Amino acid sequence: MTAEKKQIQIMQHSPAYWTATFDHPPINLVDPNTILELDALVTRLETDPQVRVVVFRSSDPDFYLAHYDVVLEGPKGPPLPPGKTTGMHLWLDVLVRLSRAPVVSIASLRGCARGAGSEFALACDMRFASAEKAVLGQFEVGLGVVPGGGPMARLPGLMGRGRALEVVLGADDFSGELAERYGYVNRALPDAELEDFVEAFAQRIAAFDKEAIRETKGFVDQATLPPDRVFPPGLDAFVRSVARPQTRARIAALLQQGLKSRSEIELRLGHYVGLPTSNG
Repeated sequence: MTAEKKQIQIMQHSPAYWTATFDHPPINLVDPNTILELDALVTRLETDPQVRVVVFRSSDPDFYLAHYDVVLEGPKGPPLPPGKTTGMHLWLDVLVRLSRAPVVSIASLRGCARGAGSEFALACDMRFASAEKAVLGQFEVGLGVVPGGGPMARLPGLMGRGRALEVVLGADDFSGELAERYGYVNRALPDAELEDFVEAFAQRIAAFDKEAIRETKGFVDQATLPPDRVFPPGLDAFVRSVARPQTRARIAALLQQGLKSRSEIELRLGHYVGLPTSNG
């Protein structure tokens, strides 16, 4: 019997610089196993005495983290325990802890990062995107769902109230180039330059003093991160809204059209959730 293949491939290029590559075909859906692997990785980042920077990337050029694996019969995989650190649902616990970890986390974005994928990227300290191939968005309201991973708390600090509402209520896709203009990402780079830029930047930070990184980041965290209490109500609303009959009907219609598969609907999900057939 062989062990199940891990969804996240971790490489330690040096004691100070790690990469974590999402590799969960067909489209890098986030599921309970993804969250458990992230929990274990964040614990390592919190406790390793030498790591200074971690880059999160994808092995799939079309999908970074597509979204959460919401299906009609409920989430698949093992039951998730509450987070040991915060007591919140483990997804929220992982995101909060990643933001506060004493290392620098960088999302190197190529492909689609919607819903939970966008929420994960927002929890990273910095986001760099392919101008041509990155797609970000919070599509949930287009299905009648409240986003559960806290983008309502994180986006306003990055782009202001009006643009945050445009993202979460418009439920549409944002290219890497537009995401940069809005402050969704730090910067968008030509796709051919993304990896070299992120590699050089990560290596630069990895050469600095860990204690200086930890303490300086901590002061920025104090000034910018939302308090923990704002996150659980959003996830509770997500659970309630997913259970509504009309929401389940919208998800069922999209599943019939190719949701969760390597399909046109997944590549242009922001467009499809805005069609009358998704909202009727």
